[in-house]
Amino acid sequence: MGENGFLNPWLDVEFGGFGSDFVYSVVLAEELERIESGLAAIFIDSEIAARYIASFGTMEQKHKYLPAFSSGEMKSAFALSERNVCPVLANIQTTAFKKDGYYRINGAKTIITNGYSADLMIVACNNDLGAGSCLDGISLLLVDKDTPGLTKGRKLVKDGKTGLETADLFFDDSAVPVSSLLGEEGKGLSYFNQYLQQESLMCAIRFLMAAKEMLHLTKIYIMDSKGSNKNISQCQNTRFTIAEIATDIQVGSTFVDDLICKHMNGDNIMKEVLMAKYWITEMSKRISDRCMQLHDGYGHRSDDKIIKRHRDISEASFHFGSNETVKNLIAHHGGF
Repeated sequence: MGENGFLNPWLDVEFGGFGSDFVYSVVLAEELERIESGLAAIFIDSEIAARYIASFGTMEQKHKYLPAFSSGEMKSAFALSERNVCPVLANIQTTAFKKDGYYRINGAKTIITNGYSADLMIVACNNDLGAGSCLDGISLLLVDKDTPGLTKGRKLVKDGKTGLETADLFFDDSAVPVSSLLGEEGKGLSYFNQYLQQESLMCAIRFLMAAKEMLHLTKIYIMDSKGSNKNISQCQNTRFTIAEIATDIQVGSTFVDDLICKHMNGDNIMKEVLMAKYWITEMSKRISDRCMQLHDGYGHRSDDKIIKRHRDISEASFHFGSNETVKNLIAHHGGF
């Protein structure tokens, strides 16, 4: 990916990119999802870690990490999630306190994408357990894989996206220099909120393409299959089902295309983007079930593309936070 310029194309040439706009990231997300959902691992580097460092890092941090992300020499992880934290991210229990020129990190992070193989982790830590505001007290620290006191758990076994490895991370008085602070101390959640709109939109874009691919695979199958001496595609129930799936996808496409344009214009569309993330991920799961049904027993072969899609789509509704959390955020942005 790095050799072909697919990592961080939006970065300045100085840091290994070529200054592309958001549309390039959209096309890349769609085409990679069309091939294989597991390829989404590159977006941890390209659309999350690199963007945080490019926006909030020091010039030294940018020159140290961004070119290596763009070339593919380094792999990153964003260590945010913990047990019993969502939906209130301000309740993060992993702590980091200054001592003798270092931040001492203690705690654990769960189900971290790229966690097992990452060279660099952006770790969200609580510096002030008594902070009065939900946007105070959380800081982001750059943690190298060889940091003493950092232990990576085993690769977690998952039902879907087996090519996208995850692991738990454990910090036992792990010491990182104060120069590892990303941005300002205590501003971590405000940084997270700045990119929540784009990250949620990218999620909707990817799972919409996954739904399109499942429809494509199903149409190929039913056109070539027969039941009771009749092509399956000519059965009324099949035709109704395909029409309903295609309509859902068209509605979702129209919604997402409009949001892409508004996002590129700099509009604040947080509520609408969260709605898209929630609705499209749930829609893609419904479509997956219906496509599997149309494949009958043949779709359950372990090497069949549709069963791989069916397994991979299982994580859609909790990607970037569960849909229950997302619905809470939608209500919040709606004035409730």
